[in-house]
Amino acid sequence: MSQTPVTTAEAAAPMNPVYRKRLMQHRVGMIFSFLAMALGLLVLAWILLTLVVKGFGALNFGLLTQNTPSPGGEGGGLLNPIVGSFMMVGVATLISTPIGILAGIYLAEYGEESKLAQTTRFVTDIMLSAPSIVIGLFIYAIYVANVGHFSGWAGTFAISLIAIPVVVRTTDNMLKLVPSSLREAAFSLGAPRWKVALLVRLRAVKAGVVTGVLLAVARISGETAPLLFTALNNQFFSTNMNRPIANLPVVINQFAMSPYDNWVSLAWGGALLITFSVLALNILSRTLFSQKVPG
Repeated sequence: MSQTPVTTAEAAAPMNPVYRKRLMQHRVGMIFSFLAMALGLLVLAWILLTLVVKGFGALNFGLLTQNTPSPGGEGGGLLNPIVGSFMMVGVATLISTPIGILAGIYLAEYGEESKLAQTTRFVTDIMLSAPSIVIGLFIYAIYVANVGHFSGWAGTFAISLIAIPVVVRTTDNMLKLVPSSLREAAFSLGAPRWKVALLVRLRAVKAGVVTGVLLAVARISGETAPLLFTALNNQFFSTNMNRPIANLPVVINQFAMSPYDNWVSLAWGGALLITFSVLALNILSRTLFSQKVPG
């Protein structure tokens, strides 16, 4: 078999000092990248192993069927904070999803023609990077302080403000992946712009948009700081969103620092529930995101 002849430049490349310097930089960079990845995976594995070891013992039927125990009481579970978290996260998702998707459609469809769209992108980026405790303090100042009491609605509004920019940014980015030829074909058939946006572009990337919603839900499921200033907590079972309501993040924070062993055990069990719930949402979102945008 004939071999491809090696040119003089290619043969001399390994002896070139510039080539050797770049090769050395490449190898050093790869080594540091691998070490950083290994360190991150090691810390993550350590956290998950500790969580499983200490939280698995608290998993039982009573954890899901009994309310939180009183101070010094035995047994108990996390029924009331689980229900409270489901209520607040569910309502927050119902609020943030349509607002975020419609805002993302506006940015993708009219973003290059409007100063309002540029301002919206700027505010969205700020909200994405803002600490969650600042959003909690904001809702406390404009809502809790005015109505005079903590409530589940206040907590819902706080985590909604955290979820909205995630949905907006994901929707905007996904719609930009739709080929211009698909839009032009729809326009050539006489479809109005709003139909092209909703029935063509959005439908083409629906899996990616759903991914953004799931990522937003995963983000707000474990938020503690904003709920401390808005929903606070409730030791008893309650579905009244106009009053303080129990929720998993705050209960975990409270029980983890308590002197009671059963409270600490419940805190580990709650942390394990949230961790695996968020993990399941992320796996589901990655599965949906694996679908390709039609070309």
